[in-house]
Amino acid sequence: MNVVAGATSCPVAAPRIRAALVFGVLAILVAVVLVANVGIGSVAISPAEILEMLRRPGDDSIVGAIVWKIRIPRAIAAVVGGAYLAVSGLLLQVYFRNPIVGPFILGISSGATVMVSLVMLTSLTVGLTVLSPFMTTLAAFAGAYGVMMIVVAVAARVKNSVTLLIVGLMMGYLCGAVTAVLTALAEKEKIKGFVLWQLGSFSGFKWSEIQVLLVGGGLVLVLIYTLSKPLNAFLLGEEYAASMGVPIRRFRVLILLCACALAGMITAAAGPVAFVGLAVPHMARLSFATSDNRVLIPGACLIGALVTSLCDLVARMLLSPVELPLSAITAFFGAPIVIGLLLKRRVEM
Repeated sequence: MNVVAGATSCPVAAPRIRAALVFGVLAILVAVVLVANVGIGSVAISPAEILEMLRRPGDDSIVGAIVWKIRIPRAIAAVVGGAYLAVSGLLLQVYFRNPIVGPFILGISSGATVMVSLVMLTSLTVGLTVLSPFMTTLAAFAGAYGVMMIVVAVAARVKNSVTLLIVGLMMGYLCGAVTAVLTALAEKEKIKGFVLWQLGSFSGFKWSEIQVLLVGGGLVLVLIYTLSKPLNAFLLGEEYAASMGVPIRRFRVLILLCACALAGMITAAAGPVAFVGLAVPHMARLSFATSDNRVLIPGACLIGALVTSLCDLVARMLLSPVELPLSAITAFFGAPIVIGLLLKRRVEM
């Protein structure tokens, strides 16, 4: 009897052991890249010095200022940004049941971009001196969540996910058209700053912004994880999910709301960051060899954090002192994965 019991328990235990090992390896890699992002730069800082600085958060020395005011906020922002974009992409791929879908496919990035273009390329903010330091972030929030509300309103009315996908694409084209017109009419000096924002970057983050990202996004992630079982049912089709007691219409809106909230938060703070939300969910499925969202959600968080942190480090150091656009590095990383997926689907068809 013991032999039989042991034999039947092995198939169940094996995936758990694999998941635990992968989680452990990913956590170590994220920690290593995080330390590397803090230590590597024009001023090299050893791990021992980093540990010493962590004990003195109010250090006013040059090294202390570099660590606490520049590198640690940027490193944390890259970790958090990658995690949020990856989970956002995972949710949308579950929603559309389509592997070639990312968090910006619904026009969230384009909505943020068009509002930022209004701030940076026009004179609409003249006189708003109180809000001027935060106008770019506020405008990006307004654009991202404005498009999100339109998409959510459409989602509440239509049942066909393909129709919703087309609506998102059309919103992106409309926002892109407005941005192109504003760029054509803007002064050359203003265009440079806007183009740099469009390329995406985690530089310049402040601790207040980090706190907002951790608290706001953390609450959304907790909510998403509690939806893991309904998400698993949703993967098998809306009829099956409804038979399991999932309120389909409200659940669809909630998925979009959470996905757009995470992607909009990062776009508002760091600008558009391409391909992370599209490619990382597939890496999570391959790494954990499962479609169980109870495993994939935390797994996508870790892989997204690792990939984005590594891309940010490459963007900073590859041609130092020149910093490369983050979206260019993530595109070099993500585009081959997407092409491979497309070719794979073509072969399967």
